[in-house]
Amino acid sequence: MKTCAHKHSHEKQEMPALTERLRKQSRKITGPRAAILEILRAHPHPLTNKEIFSELPKGGCDLATIYRSMHLLEKMGMVKRFDFGDGTARFELIQEGDDGHHHHLVCTECSEVVEVEECFPEKIEQQIAAKNGFKSVTHKLEFFGVCPDCQR
Repeated sequence: MKTCAHKHSHEKQEMPALTERLRKQSRKITGPRAAILEILRAHPHPLTNKEIFSELPKGGCDLATIYRSMHLLEKMGMVKRFDFGDGTARFELIQEGDDGHHHHLVCTECSEVVEVEECFPEKIEQQIAAKNGFKSVTHKLEFFGVCPDCQR
């Protein structure tokens, strides 16, 4: 197995660098956007829109603003969307130039999330593609199980 080329590895991105990424694409640094980036910067794992909203100061913005901001940040390549099979989108900040490709192990009891560093070798993707006549194959994969704490 290879290791995914994901640069997140819990390194916190500096706010000036994040706001500069917005400015480069002619986007305003609004109060809510700056607050959302700060919340995402502080968390090593993907968050839902509601989790982000709950961490904002009361009256900072409404939930619709969070949804719009996350859509914009995803479109700009600043966050990556993850689906853990429960129909709720989760978002994680990614560094500039990173595609955010990595996997997670999610506890089905307490929802703890662990980043998985290993990834499938490209050869397996190529074999699956060739066998089925596909090209440009990529994958998204999340693992689910019961964490050590919930096994007690």
